[in-house]
Amino acid sequence: MALKTRQDRKPIQLPQARRKSKFQADLAPAEDQMVRGLKQQLQLNSNTDFLSDALALFRWAVGERKRGHRIFSEAATGERKELVLPRLERVAPEIDLPRVEISWTPREIESLARLASKEPAPPTETLIRAMRG
Repeated sequence: MALKTRQDRKPIQLPQARRKSKFQADLAPAEDQMVRGLKQQLQLNSNTDFLSDALALFRWAVGERKRGHRIFSEAATGERKELVLPRLERVAPEIDLPRVEISWTPREIESLARLASKEPAPPTETLIRAMRG
């Protein structure tokens, strides 16, 4: 049986610590004040902590929209507001609208064509009163 000496052993390689990425953003003065205000409200001391929490929230929102979920805030009164953010909507799945097949008879198509080509009728007194409030 061969004995290994210290010289025969391979040195243990520790995983190298990944270099942290730097992030810099040019913010308008109003956005800078917003970040500072949010950091103060959340009692965050560093931009790193702020960005980390913001990323976690945004990652969650993206995941929810990818699954087709809508995001709401709900007041104690039950009033609900939906978060609609155009960038989030980019990841939302396309909604398949229901499709209905209608079998029209030639007579129905002619009637529809006549109705569609007619001059619009003048508004009734009831409609005018409703529009005035």
